[in-house]
Amino acid sequence: MSVIKIPYLKGFIDLEIPDMNLKGILESRAHHFHANDDEVTIVRKALENPIESSRLSELAKGKKNIVIITSDHTRPVPSKITLPILLEEIRCGSPDAEITILIATGFHRSTTYEEMTKKFGEEIVNNENLINHVCGNDSSLVKVGILPSGGELWLNRLAIGADLLVSEGFIEPHFFAGFSGGRKSVLPGVAGKTTVLANHCSKFIHDDNSRTGILEGNPIHKDMLFAAEAANLAFILNVVIDADKKIINAFAGHPVKAHADGCDFVTELASVNAVYSDIVITSNGGYPLDQNIYQSVKGMTAAEASAKEDAVIIIAAACNDGHGGEAFYQTFLENKTAHDIMDKIMGIPMESTIPDQWESQILARILIKHKVILVTDECDPKLVTDMHMLHAYTLDEALKMAYEMKGKDASITVIPDGVAVIVKK
Repeated sequence: MSVIKIPYLKGFIDLEIPDMNLKGILESRAHHFHANDDEVTIVRKALENPIESSRLSELAKGKKNIVIITSDHTRPVPSKITLPILLEEIRCGSPDAEITILIATGFHRSTTYEEMTKKFGEEIVNNENLINHVCGNDSSLVKVGILPSGGELWLNRLAIGADLLVSEGFIEPHFFAGFSGGRKSVLPGVAGKTTVLANHCSKFIHDDNSRTGILEGNPIHKDMLFAAEAANLAFILNVVIDADKKIINAFAGHPVKAHADGCDFVTELASVNAVYSDIVITSNGGYPLDQNIYQSVKGMTAAEASAKEDAVIIIAAACNDGHGGEAFYQTFLENKTAHDIMDKIMGIPMESTIPDQWESQILARILIKHKVILVTDECDPKLVTDMHMLHAYTLDEALKMAYEMKGKDASITVIPDGVAVIVKK
């Protein structure tokens, strides 16, 4: 019997799998990577040795209005460590600069004061100027051009009006943008609703290059690069983290080159070969990524990439914040089957993309091919079943349900952290 720890909320739950059933455990090597330095030293060294860029302190000289784009409450960027160091570096070059920390909510709700305090620490929240980006607030947006896709590019006027625009974030595999981090801080991070909808249209989500770990030929990535350049994003600090959300590497400097180096590092650690099975068990990496069903679709895509035809996918995700998107929820509530949802979405043109359509499209794609069992004791089971999935309170209960569907001899692949791997087919 093998015992595997599965991330859930802020801890882990044990999963027991008979050795005769277990065909593979797919894990990112980042979770076992041992850095030579402590987290603060890693970040400082990255800023002291920027990739194809002058130091941030040099770029800041003479700048009066500086904006730092940071991630919101749904992202495990260790800002309590990174932001103070970034601020110190900027003020070393421009002590009197007016600095705004712009929270890149993208299409998410605003980050609350309590969430800010938890993420950034009381000192920053009480002493710095933090502002939530609101994608639907037209008065806060400026049109700056047309995306390569043809969609209008609207960005937060604070970002556009900055003398120096900087962003911080983290790099991990992303289920349709290829990787998080870098240019993604701008689009969707501080983009307008119209722009996000165009970039996340059904045609792009359906594209075979809009997948985990793929940047080359990815139409979503192409739009994002254009947006970052149009915003004059000048410098990034992106970190890579392990299963405990600890920094194991950092990349700073040129927005494209530093991000590319970081993606190469993550690819080397996160790539795993698919082990196809009748049952695939995964998670969404625990808190904060497993707060809602919307985010948990990401982990399901890793399981999808290692699932046999008609396999059962089990995902452990607390979803204590509910569905995570009203339009996302209503799409499943109002349609009888995943096929119905997919047919409707594929008929929607770019300019008519609706909120959360991309998440609905990907979940429908998975549900057309597989049964999904969502394991949570923090979310209303009806919410889960309304969205065409099965519910279980525990992994043992879910596994029993899966055995009933696939047989006691069913093969099993476990992907402990579904958002941390790039599954190569």
